[in-house]
Amino acid sequence: MLEFFKLSQNKTSVKQEFNAGLTTFLAMMYIVPVNALILADAGMPKEAVLAVTAIITTIACVFNGFWANTPVALSAGMGLNAYFTYGLVLSQNVSWQTALGVVFISAVIFVVLSFTNFRIWIIKNIPLDLRRAISAGIGAFICFIGLKQMGLIVASPATLVTIGNIANPTTLIGVIGLVIILAAWALNLKAGFVLAVALTSVIAWVFGVYEAPSAVVALPSSISPIFAQLDIMGAFKLALMPAILTFFVTHLFDSIGTLTGVCNRANLFSEKDEEGTKKLAKNLESDAIASAAGAVFGTSTITAFAESASGVEAGGRTGLTAVFTGLLFVLTLFFLPLFGAIPANAIYPILVMVGVLMFSELGKIDYSDPAICVATFFTVVLMPLTYSITVGLSVGFIAYAIIKLVKREFKALNSGIITLSLISLLAFLVISAPSLFGKIFG
Repeated sequence: MLEFFKLSQNKTSVKQEFNAGLTTFLAMMYIVPVNALILADAGMPKEAVLAVTAIITTIACVFNGFWANTPVALSAGMGLNAYFTYGLVLSQNVSWQTALGVVFISAVIFVVLSFTNFRIWIIKNIPLDLRRAISAGIGAFICFIGLKQMGLIVASPATLVTIGNIANPTTLIGVIGLVIILAAWALNLKAGFVLAVALTSVIAWVFGVYEAPSAVVALPSSISPIFAQLDIMGAFKLALMPAILTFFVTHLFDSIGTLTGVCNRANLFSEKDEEGTKKLAKNLESDAIASAAGAVFGTSTITAFAESASGVEAGGRTGLTAVFTGLLFVLTLFFLPLFGAIPANAIYPILVMVGVLMFSELGKIDYSDPAICVATFFTVVLMPLTYSITVGLSVGFIAYAIIKLVKREFKALNSGIITLSLISLLAFLVISAPSLFGKIFG
């Protein structure tokens, strides 16, 4: 079986792949408690989500290892899980069952299109800077969510939002956690997220701000409360079309950006060569299939993790790295009491840190193009201000198209931009003028 991974051809070994898989596991282990906490805010049973996150991560990583043979680990995507809870369930009063249906539909669309040339069409027709703006906007959005959930940002009748009270013990724990995680990142510590969460949790338990776990090891929780509970028919509504579009487009851009970024250093594939394109396609197919499966199991969109880069840096070159990462996640199933007791404000700082990392994409954008400049501004600003990735994404594409039309730069308005701009306009109108759509489609 090991011959399948072509270890010698890729100048690696079982030991090197295991070390890389362990490195990736340690770097992204935080997703188990983080995803559970975020989806629990949507009303989903936390213990069941803990178990499902570990299970689907194992399945997705092992599947990608064999399907694409690259060292890329997959799990519930940060940002997309936040949008699932705060942008869809809580903001639009959609049940979590229906939200899972939305995730499933968007994933099925992705599955179908991932086996066509659509992925190449997207890569070639959507400017890279627009993809970067979307990434930065999502970063600002989830950072805002993290700060709000920590209590560092609170509502204000005078200014809409203002600074919170850090004298509040739980808020103070969040601030301490944020300082620790920023320091861990600045020092480039391996498994920095895990270490920051662990240290913050211990501080919170020792000082009695949060209750310490009564047990560490236990048998896995049942996933029956959320397994196969998705409401697909309930998701087939015009009002939820923007959400489906948001999940699909964001997942696509996030996957392409993460995969190309993670694997570029190891020269695993390039968008410019045929073999590289095949590997990229295989990874996108894994993303799509795993997301559809994830919705059935009971979690938000599954996607490639940027933390896979840590495994690549440790020498991971084949799918065996992803397989080892997935198998290591089986261990987390037996430590769910420990994960369940991790304080919320030891986890929310991770959202802020991830937001910072995604926001850094702004530094790579060429602002000399007026259309890119305007589109980037509206995309990044409107996502957190409107509490909606859909609005920011839609207005960004619309603004880009308008500027190009005004400047008569018609060559820049390729089929991809025109299509997404029209879809964006429709999505924006559905959100901003629902009564108008109710009359039209009555």
